[in-house]
Amino acid sequence: MEKTRKYLGLDWGEKRIGLATADSEVKLALPLKTVTNLAEVLNIILEEEIDIIVAGAPQKMSGAAADNQIWQHFINELRERSGRRVELVDERLSSLAADSLLGEESDKAGRDEVAATIILQAYLDRD
Repeated sequence: MEKTRKYLGLDWGEKRIGLATADSEVKLALPLKTVTNLAEVLNIILEEEIDIIVAGAPQKMSGAAADNQIWQHFINELRERSGRRVELVDERLSSLAADSLLGEESDKAGRDEVAATIILQAYLDRD
């Protein structure tokens, strides 16, 4: 029997990083929390025993990759320092989808967690 893999979904922003988790058995992404920096993400990877990281990749509405060097630096550091596989998923409209689920009165931290959940669930649904 194959080992259950644990996933961490990530909705990166310059001020906040929304996180969600799932595993390969249930394949249902759930909001986890919002953090503010890479060190906090790395701690959660260890605490939650994460195997695979699924990060939202910023893209233009045309589908072309957005030229975001701060995000790219974050992803490179995440790959290097975590030692985990990092999968990228198109994150276009994930924040808008989170807003539509939560309503206009939602707090931004909650929106980031829901956006991370949407990103992770999109990855899990690909299989």
